[in-house]
Amino acid sequence: MLTALESGPATLAGLVTATGLARPTAHRLAVALEHHRLVARDLQGRFVLGPRLGELAAAAGEDRLLAAAGPVLARLRDITGESAQLWRRQGEHRICVAAAERPSGLRDTIPVGSQLTMRAGSAAQVLLAWEEPEKANRLLQTATFAPTALTAVRRRGWSQSVGEREAGVASVSAPVRSPSGKVLAAVSVSGPLERLTRQPGRIHAPAVMAAAERLSESLRRAAE
Repeated sequence: MLTALESGPATLAGLVTATGLARPTAHRLAVALEHHRLVARDLQGRFVLGPRLGELAAAAGEDRLLAAAGPVLARLRDITGESAQLWRRQGEHRICVAAAERPSGLRDTIPVGSQLTMRAGSAAQVLLAWEEPEKANRLLQTATFAPTALTAVRRRGWSQSVGEREAGVASVSAPVRSPSGKVLAAVSVSGPLERLTRQPGRIHAPAVMAAAERLSESLRRAAE
């Protein structure tokens, strides 16, 4: 049935013809798939592929993303001299799913598995900048950054924060995208303000964006 819907919206009669199923069986299966969000309805009431399929595809892409993240983050750390992380959103939080720590000296240490809020930090800005307006606006009500900050992130393709998440810490982040263009994660570098300055993007945005693009490209190659 899902294969039948791959070519576009279909009425129940169309599904019966495409699948060879009896009409009651086709209807029962379509309704069950709709319940699990694998199938949805368009404005004309026709059956279409549901949002859950996109979520599953994104999850598969994120597994490939983790496999590619290690060397990319290590290279970013070596180029910038700062700790590098990969962040993924989970509801109202963001999770550090991969990291490459600066080996010595003053650094911003964020262990893999760390869970931070979406209220502050350059990674939170990136993960919200391309979110659906309704969802973004709900989180912005308690954020330390304004909606105009997200407009700037979308315009230039990267974000920066200075003392938002923690006093004395600055960071720069850029989006990692799926082959369809959806933002799946944020690549970041973070470190003490005394090294990153109050304009960390001027120093590290090119390297962070290049790392994010390398990860996005790895997902595009895997999808081909």
